Amino acid sequence: MFTGLIQSIGQVRALKQQERSAQLQITSSLVKEDLQLGESIAVNGACLTVVAWDKNSFTVDVSPETLSCTTLGHLKGNQAVNLERALRLSDRLGGHLVSGHIDCVATVKSRYEDQNAIRFEFGVPTEMSRYIVEKGSVAVDGISLTVNKVGTETFSVAVIPHSLEMTTLKDCREGGRVNIETDLLGRYVERLLSGGDPRSTAQKVDFDFLAKNGFL
Repeated sequence: MFTGLIQSIGQVRALKQQERSAQLQITSSLVKEDLQLGESIAVNGACLTVVAWDKNSFTVDVSPETLSCTTLGHLKGNQAVNLERALRLSDRLGGHLVSGHIDCVATVKSRYEDQNAIRFEFGVPTEMSRYIVEKGSVAVDGISLTVNKVGTETFSVAVIPHSLEMTTLKDCREGGRVNIETDLLGRYVERLLSGGDPRSTAQKVDFDFLAKNGFL
């Protein structure tokens, strides 16, 4: 698990594409003596496992599934990436609980200044927008952000100067693509309301539903 608070910006040293998978090497200040083989690091929000490291960089394997649902396969040499090591039980939870499992890729629809903040609007698939709620949390390239507005296929956030400077969002422009992880709570609620059947559509919670299930 992660918090969505970016600890460092790394640089892509190499991306070795294989038939359907890849291996990614990243230069980072997070490489310290206590880094362990097999530990998890979120790279632009995607949870990856350290398979090798030296004094300046670490290497992770990227599976076909991860390549298919993230932007990682399109990274270029020297490109900046957001990094966060896994949450320890003794850490402060300054953002929100982030699993590192990307739900979809979004496109930057607009970016503009609003007083001391930069507002971003992202386009997402319709089936994903139902998991995004106003004033709720969302992870954009691994960054924990508060949702301002939600549309059928869009949502917007406001980013303060500090968050902008400490993450890759400072380089994000219209047309750019980012990894999105929605809040886990919405998925669990949907699963519970559907009776545990992943093929079912979640039932609407209204007065009829509450009465039928003994809440009224």
